[in-house]
Amino acid sequence: MIQEFQSISLFPLTAAEIIRNLLVALICGYLVSWLYRLTYKGPGYSISFVNAMILLAMITAVVIMVIGNNLARAFGLVGAMSIIRFRTAVKDTQDIVFIFFALAAGMAAGAGYFLIAFLGTIFIGIVILIITKAGLGVPRQREYLLQFSYVANGDSPPLYLPVIQRYCRRHEVINVRSLDEEHLMEVSFYVRLKDEQKNDDFIRELSATGGVRNVNLFFDESYF
Repeated sequence: MIQEFQSISLFPLTAAEIIRNLLVALICGYLVSWLYRLTYKGPGYSISFVNAMILLAMITAVVIMVIGNNLARAFGLVGAMSIIRFRTAVKDTQDIVFIFFALAAGMAAGAGYFLIAFLGTIFIGIVILIITKAGLGVPRQREYLLQFSYVANGDSPPLYLPVIQRYCRRHEVINVRSLDEEHLMEVSFYVRLKDEQKNDDFIRELSATGGVRNVNLFFDESYF
């Protein structure tokens, strides 16, 4: 009975069906990787990660074809995969989404559900494009991290404060620390500019303020 249980395979695949499933997985994986390149917002995507998504869809299709509807193989695969330890950290949550996207496309292709594979890839791709182009979750105004050194000379208010108030709609002190030099302080602000086109003027005028040194203005979020 155990042997019969292990040999259950209601739908044996021919060579033509295997190649067809792999081709569908290849096409869907390529579409997923192309969509990732199109919507990625970071400074530079990993080419190996893009290529891995194509291969991931195809490998998933192979795994699904190997398992078929054989329950024993499915349990065996789970046991084998539990031995593997994946130590590569995924830094961006969007990367995780695309990994599952490629997995789902490969599973549908491997199971022979071509309509689900193609329509699912296209529909989810359109949703991702709409979300990306609409800028959902992106703040309307950028927040910046303003950091500079200041020689404290007892002025109240500090000389730099009127400049910040003139150029910034909102400002908030997040850190003040003393440096090694006497009376030299490092000040950090979160600021929201009134006019982002004048950030150069803001930095120039703040740098010209008495006692202010080493002015730096950083994005709080990544915009590319």
